[in-house]
Amino acid sequence: MHKFRRSLLALGCAATCLGAAVPASARQGDITEPYRPGYHFTPDRNWMNDPNGLVCHKGTYHLFFQHNPFGNSWGNMSWGHATSTDLVNWKQQPVAIQQTKNADGVSTEDIFSGSVVVDKTNSTGFGTRKNPPLVAIYTSAYTAADSERPNTQAQSLAYSLDDGRTWTKYQGNPVLEAGADDFRDPKVFRYDGPAGSYWVMAVVRANKHIVQLYRSDDLRAWSHLSDFGPANAVGGQWECPDLFPMKVKGTNQTKWVMLVNINPGGVNGGSAGQYFVGEFDGRTFTANNVVKDVPSPTGNMLADFEGDLDGWIPANEPVAAEEGPWGTAPVAGSIGGQQTVTGFEGRGYVNGFHGGDGPTGTLTSPEFTVDTSHLNLLIGGGNHPRVEGTQLENTPPAGSLLFDGFEYAGTSSLSDHGWTLSGDLVAGRNPSTNGGSNVIGNGRINTWEGGAKGDDNVGDLTSPEFTIDQDWISFLVGGGRRDDGSLAVELLVDGTVVRTSTGKDDGTLNWQSWKVDDLRGRTAQLRVRDAATGGWGHLTLDHVVMGPEKAQQVSNEVSANLVVDGRVVRSATGKDSESLDWQSWDVTDLAGKKARVQLVDNNRDGWGHLLFDSLMASDAPARSRLTAYDWLDWGRDDYATVTFSNVPGNKVVSLGWMNNWDYAGVSPTPTWRSANTLPRELSLVQTAQGPKLSSQPVKQLRTLQGRSVLKNARITVDGRKVLPATGDMVRVDATIEPGKASAAGIDVLASGSERTRIGYDKATGEMYVDRTRSGRTDFSSRFASVDRAPVQLRKGKLELTIYVDRSSVEVFAQDGTRTITDTVYPSVGSDDIAVWSEGGTAKVSKLTVTPMKPMDSRRPS
Repeated sequence: MHKFRRSLLALGCAATCLGAAVPASARQGDITEPYRPGYHFTPDRNWMNDPNGLVCHKGTYHLFFQHNPFGNSWGNMSWGHATSTDLVNWKQQPVAIQQTKNADGVSTEDIFSGSVVVDKTNSTGFGTRKNPPLVAIYTSAYTAADSERPNTQAQSLAYSLDDGRTWTKYQGNPVLEAGADDFRDPKVFRYDGPAGSYWVMAVVRANKHIVQLYRSDDLRAWSHLSDFGPANAVGGQWECPDLFPMKVKGTNQTKWVMLVNINPGGVNGGSAGQYFVGEFDGRTFTANNVVKDVPSPTGNMLADFEGDLDGWIPANEPVAAEEGPWGTAPVAGSIGGQQTVTGFEGRGYVNGFHGGDGPTGTLTSPEFTVDTSHLNLLIGGGNHPRVEGTQLENTPPAGSLLFDGFEYAGTSSLSDHGWTLSGDLVAGRNPSTNGGSNVIGNGRINTWEGGAKGDDNVGDLTSPEFTIDQDWISFLVGGGRRDDGSLAVELLVDGTVVRTSTGKDDGTLNWQSWKVDDLRGRTAQLRVRDAATGGWGHLTLDHVVMGPEKAQQVSNEVSANLVVDGRVVRSATGKDSESLDWQSWDVTDLAGKKARVQLVDNNRDGWGHLLFDSLMASDAPARSRLTAYDWLDWGRDDYATVTFSNVPGNKVVSLGWMNNWDYAGVSPTPTWRSANTLPRELSLVQTAQGPKLSSQPVKQLRTLQGRSVLKNARITVDGRKVLPATGDMVRVDATIEPGKASAAGIDVLASGSERTRIGYDKATGEMYVDRTRSGRTDFSSRFASVDRAPVQLRKGKLELTIYVDRSSVEVFAQDGTRTITDTVYPSVGSDDIAVWSEGGTAKVSKLTVTPMKPMDSRRPS
């Protein structure tokens, strides 16, 4: 698609070189897969998460990855495999290490994350010195079906004698176990130092926030060296550790760097990676950048819950034995089997876990007057944001209730009421009274309960005929999500599917609606189709209503809401963490208004509770404590990052999973799921705060660059100007000089009101990526975000390199000392690039737009 080329003169460019638009071939114009990246690795089909076993061997880079060979959701964990000779052009190979199944075809061992080393001295005895083996060290995640180690995790070996093409599992597995269910993700390297020469393994105890170090001479027998942690960010599970030495750039000093990925608990929410810099003596790692105390913000405390509820009024659920969720007084610690709660200040805080995650209710503050520019909140608990336009109750729409709401009298069988059943779904097991929340009454259709195989049940349930005589059909639906039609509620007219809906991988039922005004007078049937197996391979349906209006969705929020004149004007939620952290509302526009804060728990499922401590009025925003720590990437989509072993020249090259567990399972890519970040070369640079990591895309990526279509432009902007260069696969280099503007930056993947905005906020000193208007954001309430990173200008300038690849942006600022990686899902044709400023005039200098070519992804024959 070519767009009209706008005049450069209208932009006031001083020095430009204008070529053609980005070639169509570089856009990979396959509209059937509009989000498939061009120059990032993605699996041919099905699910991918953590990169594993990154190694260079005989000139070939091997990328293994967590993979479901049989579906597009997490499950059947095995090691997928791809190879490259240049870190840029990848070829997918056959599955390398497969899960273990018993005689009944049930998995007893899933293959979780790990690493691969070249055993050059044949210390394992798996090969020879002339043909040393590649050895994979991975986590065996034993399932409940394993007779010896059910539901535990241990470390195992596999080896290859044909350069990684085929793999053999070691008969003596596992080689290291702790009898725990959170012992995983081994990263192994060869240590050569004063303490000797041997293998070292870094492996996590995920729930304890500990990296354990072990040593071995042969990769088979291991002895414990030491533990590191907890330290810095501990709001979620620690995963995928790494440990390696690096020279501090420009010095002769060597430091050791430990990577620790965390989920949830990332600086901008969900999954992320932090790092530590320090020393390793062959036994113990000691970090120099552990932050002990983070100063609290200052201001006027409106509530701190040190003695009682400070006049806040709870509305607890009457049926909750413990007066949940809020109880009747603040608490001083964890309650009711809860994980350890941290981050609250003083003696007490409000804990919404009374009675567990089940109870719902509100807690409302006394009225106060807004008289400062900011309200700061110390908050934790579940990450269930408020969604505009939802209801707190579960009130059905007006209309006719079909199928008696599955509250059939006198019998429990659908077949007795005209339904036909097929496959594993048998009469007498539906309607069910089990499974799912937010149901109305007792009965519901549940395909998990409908047969003996649970999630592996397959079959159809088809209703008797009815006549469509209203404009809308609404229903409560929950359970699994499948985008290929294998798990759906369907409306049939003359035997043809005319409407369809699926779940959201969520046990909470919520309203969905079909507009059917064009089908008035037609005879129809409802069908529940379940051809899905594995995790979330079931669907739950309740309360089908045909009426004049669509249903209003039920809020599943766990939130703190600022209410002014009866309307919610600000909202905050937790981050699926029992660690409270500061958040801030800018309330400048509400000065003089009367307000209340209302805590809302309207969620009965996992992380369905809120923690709240302080409400503070202040003239400055509170900063999250997480911003005091060192992060590999400040975006939402760089996780499970680890480094390649055996890289030529001892370069340190990392690769991450470009997704976030907050929404990975529902990202809108129906045939494949997830990409990797660009491979990045890491360096350690000296700063006033000590050595810090810097990252840049590997230099080999330049082979995919085309001829720049805009070069060294200099633009003065006051407002927004669209550039005479477009592209959804481009590299953008620019220097931003905010000048008198309050904010300035660049929009990419834009058209009309749609854009992904990269900006600098002068008041906060932060670079950010705003994807709230980036295209599709409706697939998850956790997706739309503004992701921020503190950045110091250099002589008033922000230097950016931005890689755009159809469904992602990777922003490298100030020579890679700050990065933000975010996925986006823009509309087809959203490929405008614009510069902008707010609150005054800014300059964008040295602006160059370079098209990127797709990688050569030819597959093996």
